[in-house]
Amino acid sequence: MAISSGRNFWCLCSSVLLAIAASPLVIAAPSAQAEKLFESAQVTPSGEYTFGIEGPAADLAGNLYVVNFSRPGTIGRLPAAGAASELFIVLPEGSIGNAIRFDREGTMFVADYKKHNILAIGRDGVEPMVWFHSDQMNQPNDITIARDGTIYASDPNWKGREGHIWRIAKAADGSVQGEVMAAPRAMGTTNGIDLSPDGKTLYVGESSSGQVWSYAIRGNELADAKLVKSFEPNTIDGLRTDVAGRLFVARILKGTIAILKPNGMVEREIPLKAKEPTNLAFGGKDGKTVFVTQRQGGFIESFRTDQEGREHCLQRGRC
Repeated sequence: MAISSGRNFWCLCSSVLLAIAASPLVIAAPSAQAEKLFESAQVTPSGEYTFGIEGPAADLAGNLYVVNFSRPGTIGRLPAAGAASELFIVLPEGSIGNAIRFDREGTMFVADYKKHNILAIGRDGVEPMVWFHSDQMNQPNDITIARDGTIYASDPNWKGREGHIWRIAKAADGSVQGEVMAAPRAMGTTNGIDLSPDGKTLYVGESSSGQVWSYAIRGNELADAKLVKSFEPNTIDGLRTDVAGRLFVARILKGTIAILKPNGMVEREIPLKAKEPTNLAFGGKDGKTVFVTQRQGGFIESFRTDQEGREHCLQRGRC
């Protein structure tokens, strides 16, 4: 019995070995190459936008909107996955945009620095309406929008090298009201602006000093001023935050995007294709494509990042 079982086992093993030898050798295909992050590339042709190229913002369909397409007073649209911009809308006579943001309902808000307006454009893209106006404003320059629809606008006085932050929101009667927020310190030329993911902290870049400050929001007051980071004077412009709380700062004249942790530590600086980035926005299908407006050359470039932008997350209703 033992000898007989041994022969059967030997035969079985031989059969298996022969089958393996006869089968073609199959080698597993290598895994797909990991996506390259933080490597910027030019997206649109040079010269599409004027020297005033600014204020990028993306909708949930993946379209990117940028002010001053071809001539001042316009907004261009770069279709999702497109390689060239097209005219989206012409602003009212005399108006020139400097910033664009979307709220949770998909309404586009435009900072009209020339006529001291915040303009609103519905999803249907009809004629812009004046959402808020004040002759007391110097501009406005850049804007950011909270979860409840409150708009915070930077308002620099470039000649005076100073500035303010406006809070603009609907009152109980439905009217839109705005006023300068009280601040614990004298601000420089307020420029880039955005909120933390939880909406409790406002980040403000001051171009004249090259500093980025954070403030706690308490109604119409800014409190607990903290210096986040000091760069060289006149080397910062727009900024954005992602869902991890990091700050992406356009380093104009240096030609990089600096990524800062909330404590001000520089995580990395991303080299760009030109030296004068004015602003940036998160977009794409997943909110992880960063689009950068380049004043030098009048084009848009982009790179992929590892976290979704706060504003994109807000539009999705997740933040």
